[in-house]
Amino acid sequence: MNLLKGVLGIKGLRRFGSITRVLIRHGYGDLAARLSRKAPRKPTPQRPGDFLLRVGFPSPERVRLILEELGPSFIKLGQLMSVRADMFPPEYIEELRKLQDRVAPIPFPDVRLAVETALDHPLETIFAEFTPEPLAAASVAQVHRAILFNGDQVAVKVIRPGIAKRIREDIRVMHYLAEKIENLFEIGRIIGMVNLVKEFERTIFKELDMFIEAGAIEKFRRRFSDSEEIYIPAVHWAYTTRSVLVMEFIAGIKMDQVDEIRANHIDPKEIALIGLRSFSRQLMEFGYFHADPHPGNTIVKYNGTVGLVDFGITGHLEEAMMLRIANLFLGFAEHDYDMVMDVLWDLGLVDEERMNLADFRADLVEISEPFYGRSLQTVSVRDVYDQVMQLILKYRIRLPRNLLLLLKTFIQTEGLGKILGSDASLLEVTRPYAKKLIQRGYEARKILNKLGRDARTMRRYMEQTPKYVHDILKQAAEGRTRVEMRHDSAEGFQRRLDKWVNRITVSFVLSASILAGALVLNSPEKIMVFTFDLFGLQVVSLTSILGVTGYVIATALGVWLILSIFRSGRL
Repeated sequence: MNLLKGVLGIKGLRRFGSITRVLIRHGYGDLAARLSRKAPRKPTPQRPGDFLLRVGFPSPERVRLILEELGPSFIKLGQLMSVRADMFPPEYIEELRKLQDRVAPIPFPDVRLAVETALDHPLETIFAEFTPEPLAAASVAQVHRAILFNGDQVAVKVIRPGIAKRIREDIRVMHYLAEKIENLFEIGRIIGMVNLVKEFERTIFKELDMFIEAGAIEKFRRRFSDSEEIYIPAVHWAYTTRSVLVMEFIAGIKMDQVDEIRANHIDPKEIALIGLRSFSRQLMEFGYFHADPHPGNTIVKYNGTVGLVDFGITGHLEEAMMLRIANLFLGFAEHDYDMVMDVLWDLGLVDEERMNLADFRADLVEISEPFYGRSLQTVSVRDVYDQVMQLILKYRIRLPRNLLLLLKTFIQTEGLGKILGSDASLLEVTRPYAKKLIQRGYEARKILNKLGRDARTMRRYMEQTPKYVHDILKQAAEGRTRVEMRHDSAEGFQRRLDKWVNRITVSFVLSASILAGALVLNSPEKIMVFTFDLFGLQVVSLTSILGVTGYVIATALGVWLILSIFRSGRL
């Protein structure tokens, strides 16, 4: 007990005590005792298929009930676990999906105090009206409707007082429990419980910072500013702090209330298409997506547009990842499994050293082909998800967090479409966006960016080369490396090699100049357009000049290269 006190502290020890009491209450006194031991017994090695149920771990339903009883921090941890189907078996994933933020709302006096403390003014001087009953209450925050003195209707999101401190204390206990579970159960190490808690720690505090969510709202609002289908609420920055977010209130219908949508003369299938197109744009155009599009966060406005709210969970994709995912979608849409395998290889998800690629490809085709050309109504999203996850578990593939988040969003988006009775195919809706992204990826601007990145990479290599040479020479001096050098007519060979290298270099420059010139001349983007009077009004842009310059350089280099080859007599 003294050891636990030293590791967890007094508050952590009390929390650990409450956790063990919950375990005992659910019939896991032995597990509670083992978690308290100073030196747990060495775990018996288990095969990857021997999952949690076979090693004395609580059943899926018990895990859910225990997490719910332990409170907000552990509910959030369980929600994170529910999307890690690459770690946990299906029976646990299915049960953990049932975890909801079923918590009692904060009493209104506590809400008043939290808002007044954050904004440093009495509530009555900030809002003309403030509804005491919350619109929604979750484990870390709750939302109230209010009206500003200028008449704007707003939604006020308030972080629960003291929740950040409570979560920090719980995370300390979680780290201790995760280490114990990895020591007690072989499957704990296979899953990586410590890393799971670290991932939870990285994500949970972002949800507690309203400035981060407000920034996400602004990003989406700018990106969808040209859209007549999607509406993003405005942030009232003057009333927003780290613990309080005030944003425009969106009146409308939740997306799963299909009868009410129809009653307002709005076609649910069109709403589903708007959602699919929105997801495609986020994925293939923005590289930044709303990662929690459930019905409560997707509002159908009475004019037929769709409003997105609650941006606490978002995903981000680098441009290289966007291109890979575009190729992945296109590969699936066009039945091109070679393209799919190439993308999976680039993502580092397949490796011929640890798996049989032929078997993996065959399994991939087997689970994919039956779903082609079918509408959302004829496809079970759960079946698709479960089959993909079985493939991931079979080949022990560990997905990066952003891909898991994307897969979860994909499932939720298709699920919404199914609720609305959509007969569209997500692959077909996404296909034109994927093609556009791939084409955009090879514009001159992207080529120049890539050349810049390659130059920076080459610089790093050049900086590291002296160190590597020093290490090689040091090993040779110490007799750990044998170096053998031969010098047979090296001077003549060096001259010939220099010529070959020079010609190859010129060929590369020639090709690049022709390609860059063609792309720049055909680019729709014009830079520094100006006119002058020469035999009539002429319009010229810097883009055109650069393109023509590329052709001139290519022509000069081509002529020089051909003449030098003729002079050498080695055509």
